[in-house]
Amino acid sequence: MSPSSRSLEVGRSHWRSMAYWVFALLAAISAFFIMRNLTACWRLTPLPGIPPADCAVESIQPPGAPVLHNVEPSHEILPSDVSAAEMGMPAWDGGSRVNIAFFGLRGSAADEGCPLCTDTILLLTVDPVSRTAGMLSIPRDLWVNIPGSGYSRINTAWAIGENARLPGGGAGLAMETVSQFIGVPVHYYVQVDFGTFVSFVNLIGGIDVYVEEQMVLDPAGSGQDHFVLIPGDFRHLTGKRALAYARCRYETQGCSGGDVGRARRQQQVILAIRDKVLAPEYFPTLLSRMPELYMEFSSGVRTNMQLEDVMKLALLARDIPVEAIQTGVIDSSMAIPADTTIDGVPANVLRPIPDLVRILRDEIFVPGGPLSPLALGDPVELAPTDGARIRIVNNTYTADLDRRTANYLTARGMQIVEYGPPTGISGHTKLVLYSSKLYALRYLAEVFGVASQQIVIQPDPTSPVDLEIRLGEDWAEGLPVGY
Repeated sequence: MSPSSRSLEVGRSHWRSMAYWVFALLAAISAFFIMRNLTACWRLTPLPGIPPADCAVESIQPPGAPVLHNVEPSHEILPSDVSAAEMGMPAWDGGSRVNIAFFGLRGSAADEGCPLCTDTILLLTVDPVSRTAGMLSIPRDLWVNIPGSGYSRINTAWAIGENARLPGGGAGLAMETVSQFIGVPVHYYVQVDFGTFVSFVNLIGGIDVYVEEQMVLDPAGSGQDHFVLIPGDFRHLTGKRALAYARCRYETQGCSGGDVGRARRQQQVILAIRDKVLAPEYFPTLLSRMPELYMEFSSGVRTNMQLEDVMKLALLARDIPVEAIQTGVIDSSMAIPADTTIDGVPANVLRPIPDLVRILRDEIFVPGGPLSPLALGDPVELAPTDGARIRIVNNTYTADLDRRTANYLTARGMQIVEYGPPTGISGHTKLVLYSSKLYALRYLAEVFGVASQQIVIQPDPTSPVDLEIRLGEDWAEGLPVGY
């Protein structure tokens, strides 16, 4: 969780009226809406400046999309009165988990490659049963199967759907693609005019973010608003500066991590907006301006969500503590850079490791963490089928605990191939996963009683083992008698 979320306080007794929660979630969801369109009408180069909010959107055929003859490109995005069911997506029943996809488009003919490509994709989830929520950022260059079109970058789904005039348009195909890849239903979509983001942040008096690296930003693009962020402290940002901070992805500006780093900063800004919206000193003023805010959101937000759905979500939000909000980004540990060709042109993509993506998905979308749905059936029977090569490391004061543990696991069909040197005395056992042997991981997690925070995902195709067990003092007493 970002440091900027530390001040968030949810559920105070005097905030229990219906009007409060309806507005609070409207503001929070609107913040999500706005953040998803960070790249609309931008040139993806350093310090490109901020174009006007009414910049034009041009529909073109993206690289790798099917060639469509005699079809006029559609400039219409799905109107708000089209339901999820009409788009072929499952309807939300109001009581179970709901998932919302947020998309940000490039949106300008001046952009290279694919103006209607979704350069930012985020999936928000809220579960009223477990009282949890989460958000998962999905890289634009993931190489996935787009239904009906074959494999391509995930960010081309919207453009393909728009050009082909599929049911639901670009939004429908983008939702279906995300749903198929992540493995969860997507009930709603949101695509927002980025100009509303600037107006909204200014309306709430700016936001405060904790800066972790020195950054040099200039949202005006001509030196008129040049500013430097110094790491190690909170910094107050106006609307344009918050936009520049959230979209920064270039090393020359001090923004590390590329698209992954940008996704994390976007999540940080979203949580900072929530902090500000829910602060008692700002809420009364914002509440009095709710009609004005609603009108502004309506002009800039394109979605299939109805106000009734927002009200239902508002009732859920009050019961979700901040510590129950999970965040995650599909990063280089779960997707391997690869070279391919699209329409005969060399292209760089990210090939996802499905099993590792699934672990992150389950951490955010499944109550109980990433171990719950890894495999159906008896773990004892499934684990040996993985053929996982296991290394055992004794990080305890108990002599020979590693070899006794090896005897115990070997008797249960596991394959112990080596012992590793101690990495430091530890009170808790940890599991390190180097490959996709998830059945073995699930079994060992149950055997050693480890929680998700004691599992380290560290993909390494050169590793001589698939799993490493780092024994802690908790296992010294946990090893069954006789071994």
